[in-house]
Amino acid sequence: MNTLPGPDLSGRRALVTGAASGIGAAVATRLAALGAHVVVCDIDAEAAARTAERIGGEALAIDLSRTADLAERQFDADILVNNAGIQHVAPVERFEPERFAFMLRLMLEAPFLLSRAVLPNMYERGWGRIVHISSIHGLRASAYKSAYVSAKHGLLGLSKVIALEGAAKGVTSNCVCPGYVRTPLVENQLADQAAVHELTTDEVLSQVLLARSAVKRLIEPDEVAGAVAYLCSPEATSITGTELVLDGGWGAS
Repeated sequence: MNTLPGPDLSGRRALVTGAASGIGAAVATRLAALGAHVVVCDIDAEAAARTAERIGGEALAIDLSRTADLAERQFDADILVNNAGIQHVAPVERFEPERFAFMLRLMLEAPFLLSRAVLPNMYERGWGRIVHISSIHGLRASAYKSAYVSAKHGLLGLSKVIALEGAAKGVTSNCVCPGYVRTPLVENQLADQAAVHELTTDEVLSQVLLARSAVKRLIEPDEVAGAVAYLCSPEATSITGTELVLDGGWGAS
């Protein structure tokens, strides 16, 4: 049952990846509050189970980087939110090739395979919403983040192709591109960036992460969840193949 202002998603089934914490948990919570039955997908089985129990959904423990295992998997969802991701900071010449490949599997190949798996049933029903959690780094680059920037740029391209193919079949595909969000991923990144730039973590936040943002604060996960919910609403039916940017004015400078 819908318990929040927003689209009525009663009867809809949503699959949210990386949903045990951070942005994914906020998205799962919001969609469940709007009436959707949410599948909480995460590599951390215990954390996924806790989140699923809290929101009245179900947990799915899966390692999305094992893309060979995903190729023949079947998933049924009206809403797919591709959110799972990690960060690794290193200069290109010291970026381990296997780490680069791992991150692209997790953040680009897995979203392709999951989209591929859910689209047939979405097409059959004539309704579907695919939302990819990209990043401002899907539109801009930062030093030391070659894999992350590459994957997030690629996600925008994948989303546009799905949008063109699904438009006549009732399926939209969009990206949400936030700046720095208050999540464990960002908090862990502060220490890595501090080491690379030889700064304190407070200095990294003000001088590096938020240096180009007009709004000098971290984005809250609930703000991203609200953007996802909007893209699932009737008002967003004609919004497809584009990006909803939550960057605190970064792109305006």
